[in-house]
Amino acid sequence: MVPTDRRTLRRRLWGLGAGVRELILVAVLYVAYTSSRLLASNAEAPAVHRAKVLLKIERAVELDWEHAINVFFVRHDTLALLSCYWYSTAHYILTTAVLVWLYFKGRKTYLPARRALATATIFALVLYLMLPTAPPRFIDGYTDVLSLHSGQGWWGADASAPRGMGDLTNELAAFPSLHCGWSLWCALMLHNNARSRIVKVLGWLGAFTTAAVVVGTGNHWVLDVLVGWMVVIGGVVAVSAFTPTLPVASSVEAPLGREPVS
Repeated sequence: MVPTDRRTLRRRLWGLGAGVRELILVAVLYVAYTSSRLLASNAEAPAVHRAKVLLKIERAVELDWEHAINVFFVRHDTLALLSCYWYSTAHYILTTAVLVWLYFKGRKTYLPARRALATATIFALVLYLMLPTAPPRFIDGYTDVLSLHSGQGWWGADASAPRGMGDLTNELAAFPSLHCGWSLWCALMLHNNARSRIVKVLGWLGAFTTAAVVVGTGNHWVLDVLVGWMVVIGGVVAVSAFTPTLPVASSVEAPLGREPVS
């Protein structure tokens, strides 16, 4: 094998190994996040009390839109069912897709984005552990739309968990909404890194659709949405503040994991 072919093979193996390591890292972080949520208190009474306090704050600033939006979703079956599917899948699919896309954009783009996502998720976990809060569907007068349409999907009556796996989720880890936080992260990453205006618009459309869905299905308060957005903005700002500016060796950035050419 000629030296050039060996270098090409070595680069490909190096890139493949980096991709596998990154996949494992993201999977470990997600499992840690999911497991940590289960550590939050599942005492319903104090969580419902916090939810009622949240609602009082919203009423004071005229942000108590949940009931009207929830009623609208309940009255429109097709919208409600589509929202159930969106709530159960979109944040997994879209966040993963954007992460993979950023990975192939290169190290300078991907690493700060991944760190911002991880930092924001940690911020949210702290709030989950400190302030377990019930979602609207735990309060009289609000309808659990996912439970209402559980017979038409794979989810059960326990949030968006697959039927029979409700024990793997904490229904009181509702403040803030990471459905909304992660969707805003996707919108920001697409806005900052995509060339197509259509892609950028779709990113923002996804973020606002998620906000409407989590409120309309009875799974989050409006303040859950706003704080979910705030933790992501905080994660992006924090990472930007502590990420040094790296010198650019060439005008084309190599994908993450690409072995430098000697």
